[in-house]
Amino acid sequence: MDVKAAPNGVATIEDRILRITGYYGYYPGYSSQKSTSRSSVTRCKPGANCPSSHSSISRQLSPLSVTEDSSAPILELQSRGSSGVCGHRAERQNRSGDDGAQTHPENSSQENRIKARCLSCMSMVLKAVWGLLIILSVSSSWVGTTQIVKITYKNFYCPFFMTWFSTNWNIMFFPVYYSGHLATAQEKQSPMKKFRECSRIFGEDGLTLKLFLKRTAPFSILWTLTNYLYLLALKKLTATDVSALFCCNKAFVFLLSWIVLKDRFMGVRIVAAIMAITGIVMMAYADNFHADSIIGVAFAVGSASTSALYKVLFKMFLGSANFGEAAHFVSTLGFFNLIFISFTPVILYFTKVEHWSSFAALPWGCLCGMAGLWLAFNILVNVGVVLTYPILISIGTVLSVPGNAAVDLLKQEVIFNVVRLAATIIICIGFLLMLLPEEWDEITLRFINSLKEKKSEEHVDDITDSSVHLRSRSRANGAVSIPLA
Repeated sequence: MDVKAAPNGVATIEDRILRITGYYGYYPGYSSQKSTSRSSVTRCKPGANCPSSHSSISRQLSPLSVTEDSSAPILELQSRGSSGVCGHRAERQNRSGDDGAQTHPENSSQENRIKARCLSCMSMVLKAVWGLLIILSVSSSWVGTTQIVKITYKNFYCPFFMTWFSTNWNIMFFPVYYSGHLATAQEKQSPMKKFRECSRIFGEDGLTLKLFLKRTAPFSILWTLTNYLYLLALKKLTATDVSALFCCNKAFVFLLSWIVLKDRFMGVRIVAAIMAITGIVMMAYADNFHADSIIGVAFAVGSASTSALYKVLFKMFLGSANFGEAAHFVSTLGFFNLIFISFTPVILYFTKVEHWSSFAALPWGCLCGMAGLWLAFNILVNVGVVLTYPILISIGTVLSVPGNAAVDLLKQEVIFNVVRLAATIIICIGFLLMLLPEEWDEITLRFINSLKEKKSEEHVDDITDSSVHLRSRSRANGAVSIPLA
């Protein structure tokens, strides 16, 4: 049934729908032409000529206005689509540029963090390497000093003269420090300016004559007494025993600091002090309390005690000192020893307590070697605090015990029985216990708690993994729950 044409030219309902929906290929009479085109198409048998079909097709495609009107909106849509695609691409590029600008500082911050981590790791590695070198140098210098003293005693026994001679070499400590300053510092200072700067360890006014006598005299006496008693002990005992007994100075430092400086009480250090005293008694018992053995133990313990008193008084009156101040102070001790203590070996010489035939007969090679190694030991101890961890210096000191034991065994000067070996080990263990930090108990508890947390997390992860595995197996086996009726 045909529908009449409306006044606006729309003939059928299909044309209305196409006009309302905005079909781009619409033009008036679209449906009528479509119907005529459909009616004009006739079915032909195979092999028959159908001229009417070609004419109808030519009549449908002949009007140019129709094709132009129908194709113009399509071209417009294509142009709009291409412009829209370009717009989206431009927006994406702008967004990617903004994201790149935002991610650039993040990448730079990550690179800075990585560089900082690498630098910290490199500093730790360098400290560890320097620490290893310092440990070997400290232990070897102390072992060398002790063994050279034992060699010198074979032909020359003047312990106080040897102490005075080696202490005079401390004068060279500050020149060695200043030469290192000239080699490494960017802003170089004159010797007098550097000397005045380092003399602040004595006070704001620097080094005066009053302070020189007041502060230097007690420390110089303690320094000389420590070394003199150490050399006396080496005459009575082996190098291994003396070096092991000298390690007790850590225990004495703790006891004096607890009493005088009111430092924190630590039970583990009390145990270390008791172990040190036990080792001392066992060392004296190793030779069945022989007279020389007891005297040698007393000398070694006295040397350790005066060394501990020197350290505690230094901390009380002078506090902490940097490398330059320590070099200045040790050189000052050398000057005081040269000026005020030189009369003591002269008196001992004329009283024939320490006598030698002539200065040419002195073993200058052994004396210079001993003094040089002693000076190197003092320099390394102070340099090591700057370059590496202070605990490594103490480890280097305690390693002198097995070093001296190895040398004594090679020289066949000592026979290690069970008591002497046990005493040496107990003293070394007590020395190592003294190196524990004050917060060692808290650090240990934190470490144990972290291990427990890691184990609990691993246990939870194992449980979750096993449950997931069981679920996957049940699903794979096709386990289906059947509802009851």
